[in-house]
Amino acid sequence: MEVLKLAAFSRDGEGGNPAGVAFCDEMPMDQEMLKIAKEIGYSETAFLVKQADGWRVRYFAPEMEVPFCGHATIALGAALGERFGEGEYKLFLNQSEISVRAERSDQGMVATLQSPGTFSEEAPKEYVDKILEAFHLMRADLDPAFPIRFASAGAKHLILVLKNRKTLAEMRYDFEKVKLLMLDKNLITVSLLWQESDDVFHSRNAFAAGGVYEDPATGAAAAALAGYLRDIGWKGKSTFTILQGEDMGMPSRLAVKFGPKSGESVFVGGETRHILDVSK
Repeated sequence: MEVLKLAAFSRDGEGGNPAGVAFCDEMPMDQEMLKIAKEIGYSETAFLVKQADGWRVRYFAPEMEVPFCGHATIALGAALGERFGEGEYKLFLNQSEISVRAERSDQGMVATLQSPGTFSEEAPKEYVDKILEAFHLMRADLDPAFPIRFASAGAKHLILVLKNRKTLAEMRYDFEKVKLLMLDKNLITVSLLWQESDDVFHSRNAFAAGGVYEDPATGAAAAALAGYLRDIGWKGKSTFTILQGEDMGMPSRLAVKFGPKSGESVFVGGETRHILDVSK
């Protein structure tokens, strides 16, 4: 097994979200992949096995398997592009089939994923109240233009849009309490956002369910956000940017594009950079 370490959604050669990319001759046992993910220590590691005309992929966080991970998909897309050339690669996940396109740019390798289908639904008031309390937030802190909803594009997230950037910068939460709340609803992240303009959002994503306090860049949440915006009839642009990781000192940039049809997949892309190559 060969494991690469890349940062996905980096910004001008810096920051991004670290991910492991493990090329395997055959898919390891679940406990072995969980062990490797813990050893690597990133929020997710993608495990790849060549299959027919594409790649079988599974994603593991330090404490759980996740059905889809955006930043690890961007990282593996860049790794495939470097090894096998620019182009589009089919990926077979546990519950869906997606694709990732790899291209070279002045910044290095850029990858763009096509997500699983999207959906969103209203989050129960009682549950939201518990989440807000755990995040030391009040409903008055939320932007009323954005309803509180669960949203998914291969993985489930809770969308909370805040009124101001300062509140986002001051994000803090009770880790164990939020972890239990997330596991109860099968959430991958709680996505806190602030809208800067009709084509720029700032984001912070709590990933307590996976044993990680915060993600510097979350492609699955970006895709889920796009589906959510489409569902609520958002009047902003269908191509927009998410800036994430700034408050962690790991600046990240995610480029998002969605079409008009409810439920259809979303495109999320970004730059990548190598951290370190190791062999196991």
